[in-house]
Amino acid sequence: MAALKFLVVDDATFIRDMLKKNLRDHFPGCEILDAPSAKKAQVLLKTNRVDLILCDWEMPEMTGEEFLRWIRDQEALQQLPFIMVTSRGERDFIVKAVQAGVSDYLGKPFKPESLVDKVSKALKKVGIDAKTKLPETAQGFGGGSLNVLTGGGDTSTSSQVKPINKPDPVFANNAANILTGAATPPQPKKKPVKTKPKAVARGQAMLNFANFSCQCVIKDISLQKLNGLVRRETQLPAIFDNVVISIVQNDGEDVARLNGYVHSLQSAENRMDSEVIKIGIYFVDDDPQKLEHLSRYIAKL
Repeated sequence: MAALKFLVVDDATFIRDMLKKNLRDHFPGCEILDAPSAKKAQVLLKTNRVDLILCDWEMPEMTGEEFLRWIRDQEALQQLPFIMVTSRGERDFIVKAVQAGVSDYLGKPFKPESLVDKVSKALKKVGIDAKTKLPETAQGFGGGSLNVLTGGGDTSTSSQVKPINKPDPVFANNAANILTGAATPPQPKKKPVKTKPKAVARGQAMLNFANFSCQCVIKDISLQKLNGLVRRETQLPAIFDNVVISIVQNDGEDVARLNGYVHSLQSAENRMDSEVIKIGIYFVDDDPQKLEHLSRYIAKL
């Protein structure tokens, strides 16, 4: 049997590298082609045979949907498994993808087990029994089936994370107090010293990780990174964990939705039992449209 051959399409280098690593880890001997855009992927498909495509949905020049419709118009590619990789999990969005001919979807961020499960099932539908290093496991965030979104009977959605749309004003106020120093516990009086101006909240965001979501008060933000505060819960992310950042307005509407990874975590107060954690996130998107939305948001701060 010939080695499995995958095509990974995403404008973010970080996401492509992550997908390729997971595929190599769990599908021994596979070959992987990758492209930073759908147009470059088109060129690769004209001269290469692939068994499955993993493709981002929101890309400049040509979207994942446009690329998929082009593939389904090619007689030789009509049955080629195509898995949508996206941070958009809304029902209407997925149904639109199904109508375009998508095989399945994988939500960002995702667990390696969910990726393996999706790929194995998509290949099996076209008669390819892929051998992997991991057994099938319960699906996490991004692992819900198309049946759930299109009215089928799958009941595996209990473990899925549902994005929280409205910020929690209580947490926002507490975090703002920490930023301005109001929440610091009483300290012995000392000689006055010159201090830097206190930081102020720059907005709010929802952070969607593979297993959970949490609210974040933004301390500062640029086109490259976000520094903020999150509540110390029973579960915290780890360094390098992937995250989808939804910057939100007070009415709960998204201003921008970006992909990133955690690069720093530390207590927000000089206390072991601090209820608030500082978090630093680097963005990995190269999509000009997303960066334009983010630029407009920053300009209004």
